Amino acid sequence: MSEKSGNLSINSENIFPIIKKWLYSDHDIFYRELVSNGCDAVTKLKKLELMGEYTRPEDLEYKIQIDVNPDEKTITVTDNGIGMTAEEVEEYINQIAFSGAQDFLEKYKDKANEDQIIGHFGLGFYSSFMVADKVTIDTLSYKEGATAVHWESEGGLTFSMKEGDHATQGTSITLYLNEDSYEFSNEYRAREVLEKYCSFMPLPIFLTNVKAEPQYDTIDKEELTGKDTIIETVLEPAKTEEKENENGEKETVEVEPAKERYKILRRPVPLNNTSPLWNKHPNECTEEEYREFYRKVFMDFKEPLFWIHLNMDYPFNLKGILYFPKINTEYDSIEGTIKLYNNQVFIADNIKEVIPEFLMLLKGVIDCPDLPLNVSRSALQNDGFVKKISDYITKKVADKLTGMCKTDRENYEKYWDDIAPFIKFGCLKDDKFCEKMNDYILFKNIDSKYLTLKDCLEENKEKHENTVFYVTDEKEQSQYINMFRKEGLDAVVLPHNIDSPFISHLEQKNENLKFLRIDADLNDTFKEEVSEDDETFKENSEKLTDIFKKALNNDKLTIRVEKLKDDAIASMLTVSEENRRMQDMMKMYNMYGMDPSMFGGAGETLVLNANHKLVQYVLEHGEGENTAKFCEQLYDLALLAHGSLTPERMTAFITRSNELMMMLA
Repeated sequence: MSEKSGNLSINSENIFPIIKKWLYSDHDIFYRELVSNGCDAVTKLKKLELMGEYTRPEDLEYKIQIDVNPDEKTITVTDNGIGMTAEEVEEYINQIAFSGAQDFLEKYKDKANEDQIIGHFGLGFYSSFMVADKVTIDTLSYKEGATAVHWESEGGLTFSMKEGDHATQGTSITLYLNEDSYEFSNEYRAREVLEKYCSFMPLPIFLTNVKAEPQYDTIDKEELTGKDTIIETVLEPAKTEEKENENGEKETVEVEPAKERYKILRRPVPLNNTSPLWNKHPNECTEEEYREFYRKVFMDFKEPLFWIHLNMDYPFNLKGILYFPKINTEYDSIEGTIKLYNNQVFIADNIKEVIPEFLMLLKGVIDCPDLPLNVSRSALQNDGFVKKISDYITKKVADKLTGMCKTDRENYEKYWDDIAPFIKFGCLKDDKFCEKMNDYILFKNIDSKYLTLKDCLEENKEKHENTVFYVTDEKEQSQYINMFRKEGLDAVVLPHNIDSPFISHLEQKNENLKFLRIDADLNDTFKEEVSEDDETFKENSEKLTDIFKKALNNDKLTIRVEKLKDDAIASMLTVSEENRRMQDMMKMYNMYGMDPSMFGGAGETLVLNANHKLVQYVLEHGEGENTAKFCEQLYDLALLAHGSLTPERMTAFITRSNELMMMLA
């Protein structure tokens, strides 16, 4: 066979069904694509105007008009932009994936800034065929002497084109919907989709239901504009009131003269905001504007705590606003929304390549025209540039938080309980973020004072170097908190699910640092010193241990006898830190019913206070008639203080309490 070379060809019959079915994941996206094309058509014309190649008529206001007809099941999208000649229709429409936007930019690359051109791939128009059996185009080029063109296609594989009757500059695209897509000609469904994708597009977008009854307003003459359609003149009669005259007689007095008012066709209101807040400079935005924007975009009427306004032009163009919402629930229930835009066109929510995972807890908008989107503009192409954008966003968030801690510590502390889960999650997920935040992570102590890690270590330095004690539940661990307070020790409150992996992370990052829950192994601070030669104490301890083991019938329970300084405590329960963290891990991974000791952790320890009279009673009476009841009671009291009585044990505890009180009565 002789050597041969040439160009690859595409068979439209094979490629077109793929475009219709697989190019876009959501069929409603055709609205976004057609409106984007209309915006591009106007943007091109504006650029030609700036370059002196086009003169706009004084009464021309650029816009996108969408007309839905629920009876005929049609949608028409009209722009008053650059329009097309027959040659341009042939080039841009009849060739699949030939981008008119790219062609325009190439032609005027030395004269026009390309930032606001939305389209790039030349495929958006064909999204129409996902929902329509038939599509028509009526267009008239801005060029002087141009002839209107009518183009239509059924199914998208064949077309017909002829001279049209489109009377105004621009393009109208009409979709004759297929049976599965009739919903999109419903005014309310159309509005829903347009508000989703087009709420911030750069041109005003108007939606009209051509079958709806016209709506009217009545206004004063001073409110009339040259664009109003006057239906009729309405004579409002004079307003009168009944008043007393000088003679004390009642008479009717005219308080407002009769006047003419005008019934007009209700003025159309664009459904989008062409100048979103993120495009303004932060210095030009008020706090109320930020809050109002938050309420409108996220339908959240709880006030955000604070926000970060991103505004960057180099080395890439990125703008946006990130809000820190008020968090009232546990960490694992938090869910944010960050909306990604490209030139004010909505792309998707929470795209993980751009938004670091921990920032997904926030709410906000990010607009980056430089994003390397795929051909459907619904996802990103893999690109090292995306990682730079992600790193920049992370850095700006860290800068905002550290700056607030340095310059506005009072508010930073006020917000801390709400933002702590977010920051801790960020530290676990992103080492650079963790490094920046290391000195600005706060811990609330048992007196509700906010401390840094360095402050926490300083508090207990004399008695427990490199150790931070913590509380997970102030109510359940109140007994231990009181013991700490009496001994002048401090502890921090760590109530969230994120705290267990977070403190393990800090221990790995800081050599010799140790976090201990306050009900972990009892330390010497709370005990009286007992001589090693005190044989009586040793004998009593052994005797009490035997009595309790028999009474409780629990081989896994460790029993220790101590002389506690606080003689109000008869018994208490301690759990080794290793064992408790293992329990937390098993809960996290739903490993319920497994024994933590399988992983090497020690179980619970029942500490008996040899100085307490109830413990002394058990010792004196040995294995008497009621000893077992007292042992059970002391164990359940320790469990109760630990907040861990099962329903069955609670029932038995109440019954036993009643019996013991009857004995003493």
